[in-house]
Amino acid sequence: MTTNTRFLGLYITICVLAFIISKITIAVLCYRRWQKKQFVIQDTFSGGKLVLFRSPKIKTLKSNVFLKKTMKLTNKDRIGSGGYGMVYKLTINDSTSFAVKKLRKETAEHDRGFERELEAMGDIKHRNIVTLYGYYSAPNFNLLIYELMPNGSLDVVLHGRTMEKMIVLDWDARYKIALGAARGISYLHHDCIPHIIHRDIKSSNILLDENMEARVSDFGLATLMDQDKTHVSTLVAGTFGYLAPEYFDTGRATTKGDVYSFGVVLLELLTGRKPTDESFIEEGTRLVTWVKTVVEDKKEEYVLDERLECYHVDEINHVFNIALMCLETEPSKRPNMSEVVKMLEKIKTDQITCS
Repeated sequence: MTTNTRFLGLYITICVLAFIISKITIAVLCYRRWQKKQFVIQDTFSGGKLVLFRSPKIKTLKSNVFLKKTMKLTNKDRIGSGGYGMVYKLTINDSTSFAVKKLRKETAEHDRGFERELEAMGDIKHRNIVTLYGYYSAPNFNLLIYELMPNGSLDVVLHGRTMEKMIVLDWDARYKIALGAARGISYLHHDCIPHIIHRDIKSSNILLDENMEARVSDFGLATLMDQDKTHVSTLVAGTFGYLAPEYFDTGRATTKGDVYSFGVVLLELLTGRKPTDESFIEEGTRLVTWVKTVVEDKKEEYVLDERLECYHVDEINHVFNIALMCLETEPSKRPNMSEVVKMLEKIKTDQITCS
């Protein structure tokens, strides 16, 4: 064997060892980083596993107390419901509470909804997106642990279905909610890697914190999109009245579909009417076509929520125009959410004119 051959063999051996050592080092570092981000508690009684993501709020809690209180949630703690299960208020002490979503494990789709929320929400930190603090996985059900939004959903507040939430939103509050929700959706579309298509933007999935700041929630239908793709083919899912027309024809979920749904939410904020309002069904129309007809006739003031008393007329008209841009039938004519945010930011003035 020549000297060159021995040298080549030694060189290859060193390279292979270096590669293996580097992989092991990276794996150890990733594991340590994972340990710093979350801690796991096995529940031997139910066979479940509680995972809490490390944060200042979670750091002060005793994990065993957290687990015991979570397991004792009952119907009296229920604060809402969704397509995949119930939402409960988990009270740890006088100053600390969480929202816990209980997801059934009746079908494979229920499991996929849980996995989609975890995948989409794991590392997201944004002021206009609800924070996920952890999850609990058991043989018969899953739990998602979120920050509690004291003012509930925009749907409940805006449409006043319970006596507890008879809050009349003035124009400034509605504008702030619209802008906050737009910023949250824009973050999902443009700043997350991979980008996220929410697929179920609606007023009941926009929650309100103690300052009436909007937080986008419920990622059970969310789809992660590779950067080199413009759409994801899926089964049609979402909520009637909010779905973009092309979605029924193509089955393709796109960011422009979320833009359309957001346009419907803008109309809700402006008119105070639900897209599934009974009066629309009786007339054989829907919120979008009704508003488009009125705006074309330059009679926007006739569709405004009658509870709005003080507003700047130009701001109202601008928001109507932005909503109609979002609701263009042709997806390519709709703005993206980054553009929607910029348009909403531009329209607010310091002047207040009561109409």
